[in-house]
Amino acid sequence: MSRLDSMLRRLAAQRDGLNWAARDISDLPGEVLDLGLGNGRTYDHLREILPDRRIRVIDRILQCHPSCTPPAEDFLQGEAEPMLNLLLEEGVRFALAHYDFGSGIKEQDVAEAARLSPLIARLMVPGGLIVSGQPLVGLPRIAGPDTIAPDRYLFYRA
Repeated sequence: MSRLDSMLRRLAAQRDGLNWAARDISDLPGEVLDLGLGNGRTYDHLREILPDRRIRVIDRILQCHPSCTPPAEDFLQGEAEPMLNLLLEEGVRFALAHYDFGSGIKEQDVAEAARLSPLIARLMVPGGLIVSGQPLVGLPRIAGPDTIAPDRYLFYRA
């Protein structure tokens, strides 16, 4: 499969997974957490499908498209672990989290996801969903929508 086809498949899985998760959490309290802003496409999509939810974003640097810039009070700039700990201290809880951190070096990305998994789990409301491009540990993995190949995108229930 070409890299272009792989990217298209990943983006379609991401969109389908987020749309499915947004429907699933409709009765749950809590905010939304986007881990990895990048250029802001996913954040923009989350704003569209969850217009009544506060969306917090964590990333090392703010370098998104200007139309996708989160409000300053919702953007936590820095390394993920201290930012997640700050949210824990504030008592914030999430109904949905999207995990999209990655350097492109699989071993490093998997290790970072494993290290951050317990913090993410502690931030979730019971029954909340985590949609992830990386495997997480210590959370029950569930099947996502039928339109997504089982290992293309991963889904976890808090």
